[in-house]
Amino acid sequence: MGRAGWRNQTTVTEFILLGFEDLPKLQGLFFLVFLIIYLVTLCGNLLITVLIVTDRRLHTPMYFFLGNLSCLEICYSSAVLPRMLASFLTGLKEISFAGCFVQYYVFACLAGTECYLLSAMSYDRYLAICKPLHYGALMNGQLCFHLSAGSWVCGVLVSTITTISMSWLFFCGPNEIDHYICDLKAMLKLSCSDTYWMKLTNFVFACTFTLPPFLLTMTSYIYIIATILRISSTTGRKKAFSTCSSHLSVVSLFYGTLIMVYMVPRVSILRHLDKVFSLFYTVLTPMVNPLIYSLRNKDVNEALGKILARCPPCTMPLRIQFGKLQPFS
Repeated sequence: MGRAGWRNQTTVTEFILLGFEDLPKLQGLFFLVFLIIYLVTLCGNLLITVLIVTDRRLHTPMYFFLGNLSCLEICYSSAVLPRMLASFLTGLKEISFAGCFVQYYVFACLAGTECYLLSAMSYDRYLAICKPLHYGALMNGQLCFHLSAGSWVCGVLVSTITTISMSWLFFCGPNEIDHYICDLKAMLKLSCSDTYWMKLTNFVFACTFTLPPFLLTMTSYIYIIATILRISSTTGRKKAFSTCSSHLSVVSLFYGTLIMVYMVPRVSILRHLDKVFSLFYTVLTPMVNPLIYSLRNKDVNEALGKILARCPPCTMPLRIQFGKLQPFS
């Protein structure tokens, strides 16, 4: 259909995010559950950020990247959950045309940034385990800043280009998005334009901007695991693995669900589970990151114990050590 034909049709001015409307009796429960998740996500990631800023022992490259990740997760969840909570509470599912594109832009920017930030963190762990004698010289403050800034720039760049490309599409038909966010795939299905070039552009940028950090992350862990297996002592292997196990857990959860949503062939049952899988990397991953890093990290536990010990309302100061709460002696 030509553009002249499109102009004679009604232009979409708003979208309807269907979300989980097929479960109307559970909307109240969903609101309570996702509100708790949002509050835990904000408090957990904010606490990690505060600990890293205030405790000098955490002023290292690994925690510098972790602080960046925590700030990103706060923004990530805030781009998705407040809109979901409002929909559960009021029943209003409409979102303006511009608002939908803004949400997609922010969401895509943060998702792209997280891919690169996770690869930077994996490279940091690679240097720490595989090249420990040169770690201090290689992973200096300047390189940390460049890797962090580069991650954010790449996220902004890919999000800007894809959003501008999407703005050229014409929407004149159905306006119901079968998702709880303005997801790219769901929006393309509603376009009256020929989406072939848009899909091709997205594929090229996915290969250019997301495949390299994924491959760098996988390559880093191949070398890390190979180095750990060459360590003769059991204690040495456990100590080396403990320094990267938290990050490996986060990487597996994030990339695993992304692959399930965007790369696995669309069979009927997986198509219906798209929204469920999407919840893992949009909602659950930002929440569990602080739990993973705090429960499995001695330095973070001790820093948190110091904060709790200085807290006036605490009648019996607590110290968190090795994932357990213990009173100060």
